[in-house]
Amino acid sequence: MTIQTDLSPALAADAEKSLLIVDDDKAFLQRLARAMELRGFEVETASSVAEGKSAVDARAPAFAVVDMRLADGNGLDVVEHLRERRPEARTVVLTGYGNIATAVTAVKLGASDYLSKPADADEVMRALLRSADERAEPPENPMSADRVRWEHIQRVYELCERNVSETARRLNMHRRTLQRILAKRAPR
Repeated sequence: MTIQTDLSPALAADAEKSLLIVDDDKAFLQRLARAMELRGFEVETASSVAEGKSAVDARAPAFAVVDMRLADGNGLDVVEHLRERRPEARTVVLTGYGNIATAVTAVKLGASDYLSKPADADEVMRALLRSADERAEPPENPMSADRVRWEHIQRVYELCERNVSETARRLNMHRRTLQRILAKRAPR
């Protein structure tokens, strides 16, 4: 049985359709796995960094979708492990806690794309099959100026190894002001 989608020719060009999905949200993991199977992938799932690494050791997949934050650690460890085992594998990192610093780190460790949750199966498939020189479409709702500022502060904070005093010094900001900003949720 062949399932037709607008992206199936790209998938058909790749002989191996193995996909590893690593996420600790069981409901999301099952929904995404089912959806990707319907799109022609041979799906294997894992719900932790340890399970993800063992799945890569058992059979390094051609594609992977990895959640950034897992119960037993950082999903980037799985991305890096897959890149060591199969450098040509295409990996998409998913996260509900997206910021610029983690996106840059994910790409440096071998991810081919980075998506914020909730992402649907079509978005994930487009990200997996997009060629390296093809650009992603601009977002429907780009970040607000407040969100861009918040992202920058988070990036500097991460680069300063989560040291509030050093971050405040580098941003030329009062320490208490920075603490208030860090205590708040990200703006939309």
